[in-house]
Amino acid sequence: QVQLVESGGGSVQAGGSLRLSCVASGYSLSSSMFSVGWFRQAPGKEREGVAAIYPQTGTTYYNDSVKGRFTISRENNKNTVFLEMHSLNPEDTAVYYCARESAAGTYYSVGNLRRRFDYWGQGTQVTVSS
Repeated sequence: QVQLVESGGGSVQAGGSLRLSCVASGYSLSSSMFSVGWFRQAPGKEREGVAAIYPQTGTTYYNDSVKGRFTISRENNKNTVFLEMHSLNPEDTAVYYCARESAAGTYYSVGNLRRRFDYWGQGTQVTVSS
């Protein structure tokens, strides 16, 4: 059974940094054709794609609002996907989720990547104060 567990959220001041982790179990990142994405949902807003990566190739995609500030990466031997976030601002405040692309699930866009995503983690809160 595919499971994803996020960690690393917290409260920071504007301009600060955080590193989120998403540990996958039930399948191997290195042998999967599916991407893993980071998403966020702020109160009263729809969930939006932030970044995505294909673990086999390292190909990445980003939402324009985070380009140059966020970096998605993976360590396949740890079955983990990371989201490094810098120059955080209050608009980045949200619950951040990781999810795996699937043949089923809901369509989301991350940059110019549009795929179905399923197998969501429980989320981790990121709060940025001004």
